[in-house]
Amino acid sequence: MERSLMAAAAAHAALAEPWNWLLAPLSGAIEHHIADWTAWHARLMVLGWGVLLPLGALAARFFKIVPGQNWPEQLDNKAWWHAHRAMQYAGVLAMTLGLWLAWGLGTRHGAAAQVHAWLGWGLCIAGWAQVAGGMLRGGKGGPTDVRLRGDHYDMTRWRIGFERAHKSLGWLAIALSVMTIVLGLAIADAPRWMAVVLALWWCAFAVVFAVFQRRGRCIDTYQAIWGPSGAHPGNRQPAVGWGVRRYTPAAWRARFGPP
Repeated sequence: MERSLMAAAAAHAALAEPWNWLLAPLSGAIEHHIADWTAWHARLMVLGWGVLLPLGALAARFFKIVPGQNWPEQLDNKAWWHAHRAMQYAGVLAMTLGLWLAWGLGTRHGAAAQVHAWLGWGLCIAGWAQVAGGMLRGGKGGPTDVRLRGDHYDMTRWRIGFERAHKSLGWLAIALSVMTIVLGLAIADAPRWMAVVLALWWCAFAVVFAVFQRRGRCIDTYQAIWGPSGAHPGNRQPAVGWGVRRYTPAAWRARFGPP
């Protein structure tokens, strides 16, 4: 009887060990205590930069033409635009609230804390700059616009400069946010399960990105809106951005099939 109880206790301890390890702080300390403002600052920043903003960027890069859309007969599907704008605004709002919670309350002066603060300020400035840049991107124009002429339809220097800056700054900021969040987890001595969940999330994001990119889903915004005809002035200029694809109707159907 005693041996059975000891064996059951040992089995229970072995089963509980992984959970105890996950619940323990990164440093291995017995307890984990942080101020409420620190906890909410971290939650909001992870929500903004770890979830919403990357998902918004993913929607803009790979879903300008959605599965089942009969392109180029069906043009300018704005689902990606609404998703991108909603998630970017929500992400920047969460970021701003997170900054407000931490304003003037940080007291640590170690090297990691200083780097985290510098990166955090850089990300906040980048986030606000992306919103401001989007509002200054210029007019749309095109055959469906009564004005016809527009920065986007004509692909003016202003529009080309906006696209280069917006895409480059956006993806660079997302890459730097991973480093910033990792530093934040270490500074707060967060529970290990948080680091594990975030690592799995980022790995899944990277895999999805690579799969969609390899499948050729990164389609030129100009073609998604106005089609591939050479009569449109923007189609007579190179596509803007790394890995952006253009298609003829035949090439599109050969790769993705009929809707």
